[in-house]
Amino acid sequence: MDIYKKLEKCTGFEWDKANIDKNLLTHNVSSPECEQAFLNIPLISYEDLKHSQKEARYYALGKTDANRFLYIVFTIRNKQIRIISARDMNKKERQVYINYEKDS
Repeated sequence: MDIYKKLEKCTGFEWDKANIDKNLLTHNVSSPECEQAFLNIPLISYEDLKHSQKEARYYALGKTDANRFLYIVFTIRNKQIRIISARDMNKKERQVYINYEKDS
């Protein structure tokens, strides 16, 4: 199934307490910022085949309400988006996002 169809079926977010703190402490990314990236357009997402041994993992390039560009790794469990990690996009990722945004 297409990742966007899976995301459409999601009903919210599930947060692991360790990951909320880890993302905030390591990359200064708050949980509300992560959630905003999934609600703003465009959201670019692909399956992360390299890291999908135990369960399907995905990564997303998205933008917060404050125009912060985020790279987010996540999985989907029981129709909930579960954030694994989040950080600012690097230059290459940001360029991919900007080009995609221009072409949309």
